Amino acid sequence: MESPDPALPRRLLMEALIVLAASAPAQTAWLEKHGVVTDEIALDFDHAFRMAERLVEQGLLSRGALPDLRMIDSIFDEMTRDESADRWTKAALISDVGWGQARELAQRVLVREGAETSVLPDICVVR
Repeated sequence: MESPDPALPRRLLMEALIVLAASAPAQTAWLEKHGVVTDEIALDFDHAFRMAERLVEQGLLSRGALPDLRMIDSIFDEMTRDESADRWTKAALISDVGWGQARELAQRVLVREGAETSVLPDICVVR
């Protein structure tokens, strides 16, 4: 059995951040292309964020990225505790302060990590 690529968790994190850092219109187009709802952006980040500490330990992510990643996690946690479903709509991508803050932080991490951000990644949705 072939062992998995050790850089795969980093790629998954970078791809989640690329979608998160994209403009609201680009995010909306991405959601529509893949037939998923807005919270998928946050869920993808959450799954990838869980690997961040290990990526730092393996030298695949700079330690300086962790505070920004933790802040994004905190923003999404606060949004989740908010009982208003309005924060998880496509319209919120444009107007919600939390989405704007998370977008800026994701952009900062991507710049720090030297990630290519010109193309949003494709995903495979299993239904």
